[in-house]
Amino acid sequence: MSRSGVPSEFATDTFAGFLAVELLLDSGALRLWNGYGDLTIGGETYTGGGSLINVSSVEESAEIGAKGVSMLLTGVSSSILSLALTENYQYRIANVYVGAITTGTVSSYKVFSGRMDVMTISEEGDTCTISMTAESRLIDLERPRLRRWTSEDQKGLDATDKGFEFINSLQDKTIKWGG
Repeated sequence: MSRSGVPSEFATDTFAGFLAVELLLDSGALRLWNGYGDLTIGGETYTGGGSLINVSSVEESAEIGAKGVSMLLTGVSSSILSLALTENYQYRIANVYVGAITTGTVSSYKVFSGRMDVMTISEEGDTCTISMTAESRLIDLERPRLRRWTSEDQKGLDATDKGFEFINSLQDKTIKWGG
């Protein structure tokens, strides 16, 4: 089965495959790939992390369900560690790409897009490891909605909004239709 958007280079005999991770943070995007040096993918520059980047397998099934992915970054630089310690990352977008490089041509395919969830930082001597999980956007379907659709609830969003002011009086109102 062929997927729309999958690089045609995957069908050739000789190509170099790669993984790339894009984390869209408030202070800007952090883009890393599992090679060395910089790589331009879709007009954006990804910094090489070499073999220090690891991404879990991306699950797919015929059933609709919220699947997640975990990412591991070892031997991180102090700038990335500083970002991990200070940045508000939860619910920010995380994208994972697979791609192919053939004779200077870079093609990629997004295999996962979700929201960053839990980050764990562990230090051992001079090295630091950051692990992060990201959940599919479908996880939002399982979250409870706390809206009450009352005047008080609406005023919590905007104190000047009177859109629900008469909602209570409408509950027992008799409306004659078409007569």
